[in-house]
Amino acid sequence: MSDCLFCKIVEKKIPARIVHEDADTVAFEDVNPQAPTHVLVVPRKHVATMMDLGPDDDALVGKLFRAGAAIAKARGIDGPGYRVVMNHNRDAGQSVFHIHLHVMGGRRMGWPPG
Repeated sequence: MSDCLFCKIVEKKIPARIVHEDADTVAFEDVNPQAPTHVLVVPRKHVATMMDLGPDDDALVGKLFRAGAAIAKARGIDGPGYRVVMNHNRDAGQSVFHIHLHVMGGRRMGWPPG
């Protein structure tokens, strides 16, 4: 999608601190981190919201989570624990309409998240 910020990052039209790339996903540091580790994992394919996912995207969702787990392990937060969040629509905090996982750790997380 031509006006999507994350598509532009995936296409390397906008710089980002990329920490992981594979055939289906790209992960980069969040520009406004909420924890010592705060990485966004996005699919290369543009999907605006979770409601836009179809049955053909099941493997893609699994790849997002596997990339998130690999990043957590590489950052050493897999043992102590980390949080994975996907927001859906504005009231939940989604500000970029390209699905993405927030992988956050390196500090104790509170509950409820707010």
